[in-house]
Amino acid sequence: MRSVTTIHRYIFREFFPPFGISLCFLTFVFLMTRIPEIMNLVVNYNADMSAVIMMIAFTLPRFMEFTIPMSVMVAVLLTFMRMSGENEMTAMKGAGLSLYRLLPPVLVFCVLGTMLTLFVTVFAVPWGKLSIKEKTLDLARSSMDLAIEERQFNSRLEDIMIYVSHVDMKTKDLTDVFIEDRSVKGMTRISIAPEGRLIHSPDKNVYTIRLFNGIINQVDIKEKTVSNIRFGHYDINIDLAEAQKKSGTAVQKDLDEFNIRELVAFIRTRAGDKARMSEARMVLHEKFSVPFACLFLGLLAFPLGVQSLVAGRSSGLGFGVFFLLVYYIFLAAGWSAGETGRFPPVLGMWLPNLVMGGAGIYLLKRNADENPVKMPAQISRAGAWIKHVYMKLTRHDLPA
Repeated sequence: MRSVTTIHRYIFREFFPPFGISLCFLTFVFLMTRIPEIMNLVVNYNADMSAVIMMIAFTLPRFMEFTIPMSVMVAVLLTFMRMSGENEMTAMKGAGLSLYRLLPPVLVFCVLGTMLTLFVTVFAVPWGKLSIKEKTLDLARSSMDLAIEERQFNSRLEDIMIYVSHVDMKTKDLTDVFIEDRSVKGMTRISIAPEGRLIHSPDKNVYTIRLFNGIINQVDIKEKTVSNIRFGHYDINIDLAEAQKKSGTAVQKDLDEFNIRELVAFIRTRAGDKARMSEARMVLHEKFSVPFACLFLGLLAFPLGVQSLVAGRSSGLGFGVFFLLVYYIFLAAGWSAGETGRFPPVLGMWLPNLVMGGAGIYLLKRNADENPVKMPAQISRAGAWIKHVYMKLTRHDLPA
């Protein structure tokens, strides 16, 4: 009994190195998708490094929501592939240990991954998304450069909506400008001009949008009158300090920025339309189904890693990549179907877990009976190539 406990501890410890490497590597890969946006903040809008670092930190929870389950599966898979390749699994089977006896450390590790991912989805992801929105608004309110984005209706400034088809960041020239100004109560001014320019005085927190050869449509709601004014040039002054005071710090939350209590309260009120209620249920179920993917994917990775002992080293990794892709395809399809309301949200979010769990139990039984599932040759070769690249990347920085 003591020897079995020692083996369990040994296997459990072996999970952490590949888990840490995979988590860092996969999170870094996901983070690379945000590099263009981050470089845009630094180069074009002169955002300081503290703002950039904060934006990266706020983004990480959303990535880790998916990279933690992936890393759990990779850790279990690579650990048992290594043990199989070094004949440790053969020795354990020779000592009379079945695969079922080796299951406890796998379950404990997967449960820890589930708890970590649950913390990320329930607390960190809503906080990160809301913080990104608040930080973006703060940056926009502190610099007009960030408040003006090409081909987007930008309403980040209080009472002012701006649309610009093109912005030259060097000269600050604007093309095809549309501005809706509601700063005067009871009156709306819509200014349209083919050209404009953004002017800023360094010693003031006031920006001027100078428009050329345009027209102003002014609507007086109280008097119920409309007037048109053509101009050669027209200046619109925007005081960012005053805009910040008027707007305050509160922002409107999206459904994926709600915490659990707010989501449940929203669903119970039935205040939204059918599509929005379906989306709210999808978000609620996603917060729990994605963490539990750690358990089901880890359970699936266990027999896949073991089967490389008898079915070839690339077979387990090829199967692992295949099932990981299938899981996220199922998850995306379930989200799309459930969001429309034509598919039950609970089934759309939990069906991928049930499929992976069922496949894991089936493969575990087949491998425990020494009857592993054979992998198609094409997928086996793809798995061998992925393993080669992964091992090369992870060993690149190790000292000789």
